[in-house]
Amino acid sequence: MNTSLSWIKAYVPNLECTDQEYTDAMTLSGTKVEGFERFDKNLSRIVVGQIDKIEKHPDADKLIICQVNVGAEVVQIVTGAPNVKEGDKVPVVLDGGKVAGGHDGGALPEDGIEIKAGKLRGIESNGMMCSIEEFGSSRDFYPEAPEYGIYIFDDSVEVGADAIEELGLHDTVFEYEITSNRVDCYSILGIAREAAATFKTEFRPPVVSVKGNDEDVNDYIKVSIKAPDLCSRYCARVVKNIKIAPSPKWMQRRLSASGIRPINNLVDITNYVMLEYGQPMHAYDLDTISGHQIIVRRAEEGDEFETLDGQMRKVDSEVLMICDAEKEIGIAGIMGGENSKITDDVKTVLFEAATFSGSNIRKSAKRVGLRTDASGIFEKGLDPRNAEEAINRACQLIEELECGEVVGGMVDVKEEFKPLVVLPFEPDRYNALLGTDISKEEMLTIFNRLELVYNEKDNTVTIPSFRQDLLGRADLAEEVCRFYGYDKVPTTLPSGEATTGKLSYKLRIEQKARDIAEFCGFSQGMCYSFESPKVFDKLLLPADDVLRNTVTISNPLGEDFSVMRTISLNGMLTSLATNYNRRNKNVKLYELGNIYLPKAVPVTELPDERMQFTLGFYGDGDFFTMKGVIEEFFECVGMKEAPVYDPNAGKPFLHPGRQANIIYKDVVVGYLGEVHPVVCDNYNLNTKAYVAVLDMPTVQGFTTFDRKYEGIAKYPAVKRDLSMVVPKDVLVGQIEAVIRQRGGKILESLELFDIYEGDQIKEGYKSVAYSVFFRAKDRTLEESDISGAMKKILNGLNGLGIELRQ
Repeated sequence: MNTSLSWIKAYVPNLECTDQEYTDAMTLSGTKVEGFERFDKNLSRIVVGQIDKIEKHPDADKLIICQVNVGAEVVQIVTGAPNVKEGDKVPVVLDGGKVAGGHDGGALPEDGIEIKAGKLRGIESNGMMCSIEEFGSSRDFYPEAPEYGIYIFDDSVEVGADAIEELGLHDTVFEYEITSNRVDCYSILGIAREAAATFKTEFRPPVVSVKGNDEDVNDYIKVSIKAPDLCSRYCARVVKNIKIAPSPKWMQRRLSASGIRPINNLVDITNYVMLEYGQPMHAYDLDTISGHQIIVRRAEEGDEFETLDGQMRKVDSEVLMICDAEKEIGIAGIMGGENSKITDDVKTVLFEAATFSGSNIRKSAKRVGLRTDASGIFEKGLDPRNAEEAINRACQLIEELECGEVVGGMVDVKEEFKPLVVLPFEPDRYNALLGTDISKEEMLTIFNRLELVYNEKDNTVTIPSFRQDLLGRADLAEEVCRFYGYDKVPTTLPSGEATTGKLSYKLRIEQKARDIAEFCGFSQGMCYSFESPKVFDKLLLPADDVLRNTVTISNPLGEDFSVMRTISLNGMLTSLATNYNRRNKNVKLYELGNIYLPKAVPVTELPDERMQFTLGFYGDGDFFTMKGVIEEFFECVGMKEAPVYDPNAGKPFLHPGRQANIIYKDVVVGYLGEVHPVVCDNYNLNTKAYVAVLDMPTVQGFTTFDRKYEGIAKYPAVKRDLSMVVPKDVLVGQIEAVIRQRGGKILESLELFDIYEGDQIKEGYKSVAYSVFFRAKDRTLEESDISGAMKKILNGLNGLGIELRQ
């Protein structure tokens, strides 16, 4: 949002401040000024001169010698401009003056260009006549300027006057950052109201009155709304006997300063009102409207519509259209149609000011691929009460500028307005919230400046309709604070009952996962949730694998980001491969991220989002290194029982002989293993890599942070070593399960210290050795206790085909 200071001062006439003071004060009161630019910062000593006499240059065919009256004197200027003649009034830079730039279209010099007296081909020249480009502007904003040559003033301009003033360049444009909830500040009047409240001075909005003729507008146009959920109000007025002409200079200057190119009086008035009131308007040629009817309805599915820019737009049943009795003539809130545009031959104009659903306009703009200044305002949600004032303002300007004859009356089709918001006036609670001690009277003074109405009888504050952001006590407290002055609010300590803030249980578990991973040398990575369907082929998943059922994105960035991931390994393997191919050694990564499992395909409800703890590494380490990290994590989160590893995991992306499901209390909580060599090749990862994935919602069900203190053992431990010959198909996990089950209460721990396969062991077997530790908490163990426990253990091991090694 940009505004010129001169336009603001038209409604805040007593505003006196420098540009920097205005910037600082407005920003501090909540209307953030991003920056400002003075139009005349590089312009000096430029006056209006009149050419009294022109002679040809004796030594140059394309140069002329002009005698220019600048009021106090007549100066001689040599120029090559082709468009000047005797009697013309032109801007003249006197000796020592400055201009902003030139005709080359390049960047303007920071300090301008100084003009000095000199000679051109031997003839003295004591100044320079200016084009509009030399003022730092262009024909876009001064359409009356010649395409090439000196700017020519009207005859009404006084010789010797300040040319900068005559061009409206003694002005500053401010750029604001307006938050989307302050739709009232997307208007000159909204900014002016804020400025008046900030500087504690009077706000004078324009007084709107329309005379109109004795006719009835209902004889010219009928309006019906068939989609009241998308259009809550539609105001229409008719102007006949239109006279297309340039708009007055003051209007052109204000539009130009706000970044809008002047076109003609009719278009300029609609743009002017949009800027002034923040209410977009549209004008239709009434003679092109069939049946003199306006019908506001949804588009037909699959329709195409040609907009004013000459483009065919595809629309659907969710796009709101403005139609006549036969056809569509505009996309509501976005752009009118080519078939009803205003031409120079227009005789009768229909003005439209409406209130459309902001969310629908935003979605429609995306659907048709067209976003305009109007749609950008509509999508924020307008005050329906503003439409009538804005359309009347446009008709007032029509009458004042003698652009046409306004037909009496207005067609107004609307839903019942929502009642104004009424809030209790609670000064003590505002002060408690702010930590201030502001008096009731000062608060009411601030509210009065903001047009908030205080009802003393009910002790309530009525919020004006244009302040849609004021809905509760905190909003009123904020209004008090920002105009009292944030810089005046004292530093106070918070009061109230102390509460303990901490992470939720789920987040505590995830934090432990991070801690353990980083303790074990892993670095955190973050991978995209959007993936390509080709990922499943790279991971060797069968065609009927349930993981291929995905949530498909309706508006993807491309095929590579078209589905939500159902497995977390693609991002991890991609990251490992990137590091490997950049010659990083011994890379360990982990990620905590969701996968998205659809409950039905096609998707009918939100998917099941499951947090996955994914680890991956290559370099130093193997399968058992990863297993150790998993067990370290389990112990840290209170999962005291030893997990079981089932080698029959059946994961096609893992090495068939080096993979396992991780089972805890008969529930699969994840898997780990070496990545299949083919999968490594698919990712251009030419080394062994290892991964592990834990399903955190499942893991969380077994975790606990409860800890029970146990004192230091008072009685000695007894150690026994078991050296066994074990069939190769028996897993150490099975051995440990038997030892723990049969060791009884006196079994304290066990430790695997040797596995051997070789010539000394018979074929089909391996040698496995354990240290088993026994201890009683209440006494010293006797040999009979230990012998009994060992006997039970050996009997259990015999059932697995295990023999003691001789």
